[in-house]
Amino acid sequence: MIYYTSDLHLGHKNILRLSDRPFADLDEMHQTIMDNWNSIVTDKDEVYILGDVAFKLNEEINSLIASLKGRKHLIIGNHDKKFLGKEKFRAHFETIQHYLEIEDSGRTVILFHYPIAEWDGFYHDTYHLYGHIHNTTGNLTDDIITKIKSEGHNMFNVGVDVNDFVPVTLDGLCSK
Repeated sequence: MIYYTSDLHLGHKNILRLSDRPFADLDEMHQTIMDNWNSIVTDKDEVYILGDVAFKLNEEINSLIASLKGRKHLIIGNHDKKFLGKEKFRAHFETIQHYLEIEDSGRTVILFHYPIAEWDGFYHDTYHLYGHIHNTTGNLTDDIITKIKSEGHNMFNVGVDVNDFVPVTLDGLCSK
């Protein structure tokens, strides 16, 4: 299986408030993310994390990332950049890239941390998966995304805030 997720923000206490996450504290958030992830992902699965894995990095966060099942691939987000020079962080991932095009069950998928207004294959049934915007509503980005989707283009937010803190499949996203 291939799974997608974004914006875990491990170790980021303020994300509880900023994204109105339903957790009492970071420990509860971390435990929920780990339990949800490991309940569906196996060590044979591929997981593309579209940025912002962590906000700070220490032994606890490194251990948590290591405990997440699957072959993890990182699409770099704005909060990941500061960790790229740390070998312990890099070692968690099979690949690390800014942007990636993959095939998922015969469908071309464009992976980028940020939502983009038009992508390679935009008019040819490709998919764009992104994160970064968490669960924002009522802003220009949401208006643009709504317009793009209404025109029949396929773009999906894979962030944990809008996907019940669970990695998602492309089929799962398409069936929403």
